[in-house]
Amino acid sequence: MSASAWAFAQSFVTQPSLTPADLRGISAPGPKVVWASGSKGVYLRTTDGGEHWQVGDVPGAADLDFRGVQAFDADTAFLLSSGPGEKSRIYRTTDGGTSWRPVLVNPDPKGFWDAIAMWDPMHGIVLGDPVNGRFVIYTTSDGVSWQALKGPAANEQEGAFAASNSALFVRGAHEAWFGTGGPGGARVFHTEDGGKSWSAAKTPVRNDSPSAGIFSLAFSDALHGIAVGGDSLHPDETRGAIAITEDGGKSWKLPAVQLSYRSAVEYLRDQKVWIVTGPTGSDISADMKSWTPAGAGYHALGGVWAAGPRGALAKFQP
Repeated sequence: MSASAWAFAQSFVTQPSLTPADLRGISAPGPKVVWASGSKGVYLRTTDGGEHWQVGDVPGAADLDFRGVQAFDADTAFLLSSGPGEKSRIYRTTDGGTSWRPVLVNPDPKGFWDAIAMWDPMHGIVLGDPVNGRFVIYTTSDGVSWQALKGPAANEQEGAFAASNSALFVRGAHEAWFGTGGPGGARVFHTEDGGKSWSAAKTPVRNDSPSAGIFSLAFSDALHGIAVGGDSLHPDETRGAIAITEDGGKSWKLPAVQLSYRSAVEYLRDQKVWIVTGPTGSDISADMKSWTPAGAGYHALGGVWAAGPRGALAKFQP
């Protein structure tokens, strides 16, 4: 089946909701293994492609909102909670969630972490909102100990969004991008050395309020990428919610077709199609420029999986 035909045939298969938690993190390291995470310290895991789900909560984390999960197999996963001060934390399991180890707690009461991304099980990066004029960046080289790096300078009224753990995107062994929002934002930052140095490019994504800007980024290769967002408080408005790059993020442009607010974007490498989702629906594209509606909307994407409010989980299937 061609990519365009596959896009038109695509549909959601919903999973039974097993928790009232709001799910905003999802990670699918393989066709059978999927992890999801959400509010009230909740995480979910399946090892059989969604036939059965394990629902658990991290001890001592009932007041935490796990906006991000990064998994590598049925045993190894990282959870990132987003919140003010010490409510931003990273937990790690290597035994399928039987036990969780807190590996980093935000030491700055003014800080707020937005996203975690891992190049591999040992090497990863965390993005946080600006503190004292600079974005917060932590990295690890062993999966356990995390070091603060000097983050890039932020504009006034510029920050990041923790809507779907995908304002931060990594590629290869050292490359990463992140998108920003707010009146000073709608920029994409790029590093090629693991977060030590950054360049920034302005995008045409709308940023006319504190709730507007880039919410999610994805790249299909070193050059082609999509940034999605818009204004989360005006999710029906189809203006400045998607931008594309064909030069690795150095420049961005609005495609002719605009969507309403979208909180997540994912590139499906096997099918060679893009998926975007948000509260008003989901869409699929084979060329980054024309989009086909794909049904209900969710908060976050991880491979062919989507996660949303009140424990919503779904899988894209042809």
